[in-house]
Amino acid sequence: MVAVDHLSLQLYTVRGKLEEDFDGTLARIAEIGYTKVEPFGVTAFADRLADALPKHGLSAPTTHAGLLRDEAGPIYAAAKRLGIGTVIDPHTDPARWQNADDIKVIADGLNKAAIEAADHGITVGYHNHQFELESKIGGAHGLEILVDNLSDDVILEVDTYWAAVGGADVPALLGKFGDRVKAIHVKDGDGTLNNKAQVAVGDGVIAVREILAAAPAALRVVELDDFTGEIFDAVEGSYTFLTGEGAPA
Repeated sequence: MVAVDHLSLQLYTVRGKLEEDFDGTLARIAEIGYTKVEPFGVTAFADRLADALPKHGLSAPTTHAGLLRDEAGPIYAAAKRLGIGTVIDPHTDPARWQNADDIKVIADGLNKAAIEAADHGITVGYHNHQFELESKIGGAHGLEILVDNLSDDVILEVDTYWAAVGGADVPALLGKFGDRVKAIHVKDGDGTLNNKAQVAVGDGVIAVREILAAAPAALRVVELDDFTGEIFDAVEGSYTFLTGEGAPA
């Protein structure tokens, strides 16, 4: 089973709930049992997070922020204020993943960001979607080419669902990347691009147990991009599955 302190929730999952009741949503997340969350829009939500996280016994070890497209200074300031140690760039233009030279430019941007972030005591990471895996250059996934050009200071948060959708052997990929993978997005569904078909972890077709076993030290971050029912049912179902006897640590 996954230890509670090794489990987090990407707040994008409950973005609609946050719009309706920010404080109440974080209270519900804590009530389910989560002790960690992964914010998005950290500069916009910094004030509310600064109040609500400690109030509900939550911490945020990681956050998503567009370091390669937004001004980095306010992102680092918000992260430091909230005690966030790792800032993860969540998305790049799919068109930039069609040749090795363009991928190397992305790696260079992340490497430079990591140097700047280190001055603030912050680590930089990258999060994938499916297109970094769909792209194959010289027999290698685009994400593999990125990693080959990253400095040791840049970590990975592998979105295991989108990696599977992109055609990767996800456990093998995690094994290859090794200790660079500090976090993984754990999600489930029908293995297609249809976000509405995503479900609670353990209820879909993704080989979740094998994925967890392949990255034992990585923080497990639950996420659903969308869901057809009551989102908290899926959030709670994911928690129950991952902290139960059926999931490896």
